[in-house]
Amino acid sequence: MEQWVLVALYVAMTVVAFVGGYVLSRRIQRVETPSEALAEARLEAQRILTRAEEEARTKAEVYRDREDATLEHRRVEMGSQEARHVQREATLEQRAGNLAQREELVLTREQGAADAVSAAEAVKEEARQGLERIAGFDAKAAKAELLEKVEAEAKRDAMVLIRDLDVRAREEAERRAQRILATAIQRLAAEVVSETTVSVVLLPSDDMKGRIIGRDGRNIRSFESVTGVSLIVDDTPEVVSVSTFDPVRREIARRALERLVEGGRIHPSSIEEAYAKAREEVEQSIQDSGEWSLLEVGLTKMHPELVTLLGRLRYRTSYGQNVLNHLVESSHIAGMLAAELNADEVEARRAAFLHDIGKAVSHEIGGSHALVGAEIARRFDESPAVVHAIEAHHNEVEPRTLTAVLVQAADAVSAARPGARREALESYVRRLERLEEIAAAFDGVERVFALQAGREIRVVVDPGTVDDLAASALSRRIARRLEEDLQYPGQIEVTVIREFRAKDFAR
Repeated sequence: MEQWVLVALYVAMTVVAFVGGYVLSRRIQRVETPSEALAEARLEAQRILTRAEEEARTKAEVYRDREDATLEHRRVEMGSQEARHVQREATLEQRAGNLAQREELVLTREQGAADAVSAAEAVKEEARQGLERIAGFDAKAAKAELLEKVEAEAKRDAMVLIRDLDVRAREEAERRAQRILATAIQRLAAEVVSETTVSVVLLPSDDMKGRIIGRDGRNIRSFESVTGVSLIVDDTPEVVSVSTFDPVRREIARRALERLVEGGRIHPSSIEEAYAKAREEVEQSIQDSGEWSLLEVGLTKMHPELVTLLGRLRYRTSYGQNVLNHLVESSHIAGMLAAELNADEVEARRAAFLHDIGKAVSHEIGGSHALVGAEIARRFDESPAVVHAIEAHHNEVEPRTLTAVLVQAADAVSAARPGARREALESYVRRLERLEEIAAAFDGVERVFALQAGREIRVVVDPGTVDDLAASALSRRIARRLEEDLQYPGQIEVTVIREFRAKDFAR
């Protein structure tokens, strides 16, 4: 194909030269010149034509030689490529043969491995059957027994881990709690024995009892109708008792009766006058007590109705402990605990100061004093945190904030300190009996002893039924049951004692 291109190029150049010469000769012929000039022009045209033919021929040969060289080079490259292709085909055929051999080898080995596995399974099954015949039970029973042993070991390890974690957590919690509580209690200055309101009026002589009763009981009936209390005039010398469920009313009646006894003139009109003056004094005393308590705990901006209710608690006692003094004491303790824990000290003191506000009206409204107090605080726009702490301080509501927990701790410390409260002997004995009944209801318990006024319980267990780990778990279960079933200030220590004694006789 390249030769045909060269021929065509040569022909084209020849034609171009010929056409150029012809055109030039025609132009020369049109010009009227002498014959010598015409002949010279023709010779020149002939020379040009010859030179063009030679140049065309030379270029054509050069181009042809170049193309021949290119064709030869391409022919050589194609030959080398063909040789490389042939070599690659041979290499691929060789690799295919090797792969086929390897595949056959792998299949052979797989078949051998499958045969070996089958033989091993058969031997294993035969050995298992032989072991079952020797042991006398099948593999399922052995597996179940093994699982049971593993489960027992896992439970034991878990109980050991739980015991260790519980001991470490208790030690750390006790250490930190003791440090914080000891710091707060050392900073607290309170009376060892709390004030107890006694509604008893002393008389100068027994003749005064007759004046109080009056002719046909006129004076005592008038006094009871005006004051709303009951006067108890018995054989006790020089003593008259005032009885009512309302502590404020009882205080008004006591002051009125003392005023009447001091004046000596007792009749219906003087009773009304003494009652009016005593009522004014008590109301003023209530207001003064509420304001004094606010200054004592360092709080401000409290609703006047709450201040009045707080003042009424001056005449309310709980197990012999004055409730208003208890609130002031609890507020100080909560503030110190909050300061130790970097919590909101003002919020803690305010919540602890108001936590028993419901006792001021609990004899008038049914329900728990914690829930009643929370409703009162909510009505007088106290913060939600304070309201929640009030309603949760006896666990009627689950405590969800640090302030609520601090109020519980402050309430327990104030109530449980020595000399804070006194209980009736009957309720005290009943509480101890209840503690022993709860602990004795668990399996493996032989004897239960309540010690330290119910602050500690010692449980003696059967060593054959309860091991060391189970004893630790038993103490935790008894403590949880006490928390669920009883309400008590402070904490109760539960000690489980496991003692094994081997006894024999020498004869």
